[in-house]
Amino acid sequence: MREIGEIDATTSQVYRLRVTHATEPVERIAVRAGMTPQDVEAAELRLAGLGLLQPAPGGGWAAVSPETAADTLLATAQKEVLEQQTAIAATRARLHALTGVYLEARSLRSDKGSIEIIEGIDNIRSVMDDLARHCSSSLDVLVPGGGLAEAAIRTSARLDEETLARGVRMRTLFQHAARKHLPTARYAAQISAAGARIRTTGVLPSRMLITDNESAVLPADPENQAAGVVLVRDPAVLGFLCRLFEHHWDRGLDFTAEEQENGPEPTQLERDVLLLLAAGKKNDVIAHQLGLSPRSVSRIVAHLMDRLGANSRFQAGVRAAMNGWLS
Repeated sequence: MREIGEIDATTSQVYRLRVTHATEPVERIAVRAGMTPQDVEAAELRLAGLGLLQPAPGGGWAAVSPETAADTLLATAQKEVLEQQTAIAATRARLHALTGVYLEARSLRSDKGSIEIIEGIDNIRSVMDDLARHCSSSLDVLVPGGGLAEAAIRTSARLDEETLARGVRMRTLFQHAARKHLPTARYAAQISAAGARIRTTGVLPSRMLITDNESAVLPADPENQAAGVVLVRDPAVLGFLCRLFEHHWDRGLDFTAEEQENGPEPTQLERDVLLLLAAGKKNDVIAHQLGLSPRSVSRIVAHLMDRLGANSRFQAGVRAAMNGWLS
């Protein structure tokens, strides 16, 4: 029904006079109120529309209490609300009747030896939602690249806070470049405040999500997101993926840690650059693998060569190894 707006002073005054002077003609009410008869008639029509005035048997209007008017006016709306609540309850009951079917099917899908390919964006979202809802102890995530899209951040932040509120331990590992991505940095601060642990590292092999150390989700093709995802529950494969996450997590830096640009030891980012430099990688390859811009890599390489007193990239690698920086 249409929402009733504020009752203005004119309407309220006419209502008051009609309660005390029910049988008086409009002209007399107008004199008492200091209004024109037309203003009084307009107010009476508004009051009648609200059920506060009803036609009297002998002519004119009879004032009705606000409680009675409300009961009459809202009876239809209350009936509609009751019918909607009944329909909602019936629909909920019909859906809940399938809970047993769902749990049975889910147990079959959760076969400990399974590796399943999930295709189609709707199917992928359904699986991810199911994993998030049933995650009870831990959530570990690898996020390669320079940062998250803002749309993904808006969705993830709310779900992550709900997950953390259930007491789930959450660890997320970004690449170092994410530190320079302001939306991702804000997201990291937000969920860190809610209890998550956030780190960054140099090289990450692939996007990955592990829930409760019981299931993992990987892209079917890291270069083609439309290819779907792989849902892994096989104990042997899952154990390897958990160890892979721990390997990269142990090498990561807390997102809030300040990276020192000078000093006798290289930062973790500089060490990653040195390792790739020593392997003979060019700056553009290093930039791609570390999720940095080629310009940033060139600056880091120049800074390292200056610190090492090296005249070539090969010499920089040798001196870094002699200093123990590559171990």
